[in-house]
Amino acid sequence: MNELVRYFKNLSGGVCVAFSGGVDSAVVLSAALRAGCRVHAVTLHSPLHSPADPDGAKALAQELGATHAVLTIDEIPAPILDNPVNRCYLCKKELFSSLWDYTRQQGLAHLVDGTNADDHKVYRPGLRALKELGVKSPLAELGYSKEQVRALAREFGLTVAEKPSAPCLATRFPYNTRLSEELMAKADRIETFLREKGHRVVRARIHGDTVRVEVPAGDFEKLLQAREELISLCHQQGFVYVTLDLEGFRSGSMDVGLKLDQ
Repeated sequence: MNELVRYFKNLSGGVCVAFSGGVDSAVVLSAALRAGCRVHAVTLHSPLHSPADPDGAKALAQELGATHAVLTIDEIPAPILDNPVNRCYLCKKELFSSLWDYTRQQGLAHLVDGTNADDHKVYRPGLRALKELGVKSPLAELGYSKEQVRALAREFGLTVAEKPSAPCLATRFPYNTRLSEELMAKADRIETFLREKGHRVVRARIHGDTVRVEVPAGDFEKLLQAREELISLCHQQGFVYVTLDLEGFRSGSMDVGLKLDQ
């Protein structure tokens, strides 16, 4: 028996899985189901997330045969709007407190998420909130790296095994930049356009009136094939300058220069 499945075999009282529909949470949900747990998959949705996220998560939960619910947070809490460097901590505290309310209402004993071991090697202030709230992170506890999670997803036959990570839309803006639903929707619109052009991994980083597009360096040529359409779309969204980051895609590029103890 897989050790992750065994982990859930040893839990009693039912499990709520914070379910984004990405590979990490899908592996956690699949393992809980394979262990025979009473389990609910719950997708947290707020203006910080792409509107397409809940539909994708719902479809995957149905594919796996899980009970699924969406908890919608209609407004961004005020402290998060200024995008402080501890934004992720504040956000996780807010969202997972709501998720704990759901968990208890459903009579479930445990709340788990898809944090993996690699997440502890980079700037993730939200991990402190999870610890404070008593959220279990079985992938991290068992030492699963992102690549090991993907390998397990392939072993489980999950359709999202190669799905790229999709952090919240606030990560498209420099810290201490005022966030708005309108601006985040613009970033999402640009990324959606590029995904429709065949880019699996893309970020539209917003710096005032400038869009800084990140794709892997190997995709530069493909990106330039859509150059005129991309420029037109960005101008329609009100941006003056459209740039391609020559360093290519970098997860957490807005974290450059931060101290990890912040």
